[in-house]
Amino acid sequence: MRKLKTEERDKILIITLDAPDSRVNTIDEESMEEIEECLDHLQQGNHLRGAILISAKKNNFIAGADLKVLQKLEKASDFTELSKRTYTLLNRLENSGKPVVAAIHGSCMGGGTELALACHYRVLSSDRATRIALPEVNLGILPGMGGTQRLPRTIGIENALNHMLTGSSFYSRQAKRYGFADTVVYRHHLIDAARELILAHHPSKPKAEASRGLKSRLLEGNKLGRKLLFSQARKRALAKTRGNYPAPEAILECVERGIEEGMDRGLELEAIRFGQLGTTQVSRNLLGLFFATQKAKKQPSDEGARDVRHVGVLGAGLMGSGITQVSVDAGYDVWLKDQNVEAAARGRESASRDWNTKASKRILTASEVDQNVSSIHASDGWAGFDHVDLVIEAVFEDREVKQNLYRELEPIISDRTVIASNTSSIPITELAGALKHPERMVGMHYFSPVPKMPLLEVIRAEKSSDEAVATAVRAGRAQGKTVIVVNDGPGFYTTRVVSSYMNEAMLLLEEGADARETDQIMKDAGFPVGPLTLLDEVGIDVGAHVASVLQPLFDERGGVTSTLSSKLKDRKELGRKSGKGIYLYKDGKRDGLNPTLNELLGEPDREPPGEDEIRDRLLLSMVNEAAWCLQDGILLTPQDGDLGAILGLGFPPFLGGPFRYLNQEGISTVLQRLDALQSSSGDRFSAPDQLRTMARNGERFHD
Repeated sequence: MRKLKTEERDKILIITLDAPDSRVNTIDEESMEEIEECLDHLQQGNHLRGAILISAKKNNFIAGADLKVLQKLEKASDFTELSKRTYTLLNRLENSGKPVVAAIHGSCMGGGTELALACHYRVLSSDRATRIALPEVNLGILPGMGGTQRLPRTIGIENALNHMLTGSSFYSRQAKRYGFADTVVYRHHLIDAARELILAHHPSKPKAEASRGLKSRLLEGNKLGRKLLFSQARKRALAKTRGNYPAPEAILECVERGIEEGMDRGLELEAIRFGQLGTTQVSRNLLGLFFATQKAKKQPSDEGARDVRHVGVLGAGLMGSGITQVSVDAGYDVWLKDQNVEAAARGRESASRDWNTKASKRILTASEVDQNVSSIHASDGWAGFDHVDLVIEAVFEDREVKQNLYRELEPIISDRTVIASNTSSIPITELAGALKHPERMVGMHYFSPVPKMPLLEVIRAEKSSDEAVATAVRAGRAQGKTVIVVNDGPGFYTTRVVSSYMNEAMLLLEEGADARETDQIMKDAGFPVGPLTLLDEVGIDVGAHVASVLQPLFDERGGVTSTLSSKLKDRKELGRKSGKGIYLYKDGKRDGLNPTLNELLGEPDREPPGEDEIRDRLLLSMVNEAAWCLQDGILLTPQDGDLGAILGLGFPPFLGGPFRYLNQEGISTVLQRLDALQSSSGDRFSAPDQLRTMARNGERFHD
């Protein structure tokens, strides 16, 4: 079946994108051939004045290139040839003697944006579902259909680099301000607005330039200014990537070549770099992460889930207010309860802060913000909880406090209401012991800050029903989360892995490692923050509590638990929130090391570990613990382990996750490194038997 449908209306060719049996349109070999046929039709039809490209999908223009095509390519020359074919087609579109208008509603990503850039005009719907991006950098590649050349020429170099180097989206009003959109209208007026542009088109009439600030005009208007602009962009990109991702530098190189030497030279280089990047291990890992994320949206199944319309949230603190926000964004009404009305009201105000910010940027309207806020029913009582479908508890990490709440809650809610705890470490089976119907309970472990962190870890306890698990999965997906389901146990998967990581960092301090150097080593290795900074952010008291929960499990394997967290906790030095932890904080900013560390640690009894040892011990503590979680049955699949580590714990995406890392390094090689660490540092580095069996049999975790 064809992906493009055409009709002639008032001497204008309407080209409708509508890929069969798919929620979204993508660009592949077949669709490119059909676009070429449409261009033939347009050129040969002397009566036709122009064409309009529009999508029949609900909230999608084009999602980008079909990434399965990229997955099948093996050689750099294959990628380069694909790039040349596509940009040659778009050059033909751009140079068409008759105007083509892209009428865009919904997401316009990657190749879709590159196709729109080659059109003569772009009309966007004002709907907030409409957003534009070139996100290829997040797959370790660059826009390979001319995007590195056309976007800077359309919206300016600085704006283009800001979006291409981060993969970030921009919305309709921003697109109009940039000069990407010629017109922004209500979605039902797209074809009318596009028709007006075609009728008003005159080949000799230059398009109006987008308004840009004085700084941009000065920098981009002369060679010296552009050199400064590119230099600054390189510094920012390197500070972020630490040299672990080659795509940003390649994007900068292509943009600069095209601006300084002409578009043809820029396109040539773009195709070459596209080929080189497409075959890197970094790109393969990031592409694998993308497909694993897509699969997680469908698996495990949420069939049998209870329909959720009303949600109760217990606890209006940082986590509770964040859960409230994403629940309202999912279309749920929320009953938010705390110990007193004032605390509940603060939680509602916190939940609405992000909506107000979006309203100030015209992403949301004032009425939409008001509607969202009115969906939150904040109180200190149980009124309304008798008809909620799902209750998510997010109170202090104390077993007794949580269980007392459940005992109060259970007689009020309906028999089918699902109860979920946001605990980060306490086994759900233990918490469910307070309920008369423990089968209704699951874990829903969110990550802070809830609105920004993409992962949700759903925990199946011993008696959790299939309906309860499926309901939590469905609700999490509606909240925009990538959901993994794991089995119950102390710390589940993510907390267990990150606890091992932070504990190893504390042990390194006890052996004489410098905190700042340790954090810097792991940032250079690709982690967003170092382990000791992370501990300060999480809270020393939380870290100490989690360590106590997990200590019996780790002790069974000969683990050593650092006592430094508990000592700092006893001194009320709890991290950023108290102004002291591993570091000192002043006015919310880090202000040097906490001198208490010298007092608590004293002189190390051996030579401080070197950079390579620090990196290996910290990285392999995570990889090894992930492997143990798989052997212990906490993890259901290696794919879930990779997703959980990257999306929840900041494991470097370019490494692909703990299990892809084992694949690419070789399980036998990693085992040798673990055995060496076990000899030098202790049995906490002992590897699970499953790894040794796989190494002997030459098995891998992923194809």
